[in-house]
Parts: sequence; C-alpha cells; structure tokens
Amino acid sequence: MDCTELVELVTAYLDGSLDPAARARFDMHLLDCDGCENYLQQFRVTIETVGRISQEQVDPEFRVRLLNAFRDWS
Repeated sequence: MDCTELVELVTAYLDGSLDPAARARFDMHLLDCDGCENYLQQFRVTIETVGRISQEQVDPEFRVRLLNAFRDWS
C-alpha cells in the first residue's frame, strides 16, 4: 500500500469497514511510514474535535455554505 491509497482508505479504516487483508496492508504501511501515522492521528483528532460541536453552535449561513461545499466536492 502506498500513501495515496492509505489516504483514500482512512475513513474505512477508522470505521472498521476494511476487509482483513486491506486492514493488514494498512497497518503494515503505518509501521513504515511516519507521515501516514501522523496523518491518521490528525484525522482522529479532527473527528474527535468536530464531534464535540453541536449544530446549534454553527452559524446557519456557514452551515449551508459548508454543506454546499461538500456536496460539490468530487
């Protein structure tokens, strides 16, 4: 597995939906790649931080802009 593939699979890794072979390849890559290990940790921190924000804390106009940005993201 290379770094690009790891980035594409990080959410599946974190939610436990990778098949055992892909998870093993992911884990092996992390052992050899400090950059991807750091990326994974940053992703975990981001998820934890964003998870603490309630919808009421987000300005409604900003929420619409954010949802539109992700809707058009490809």
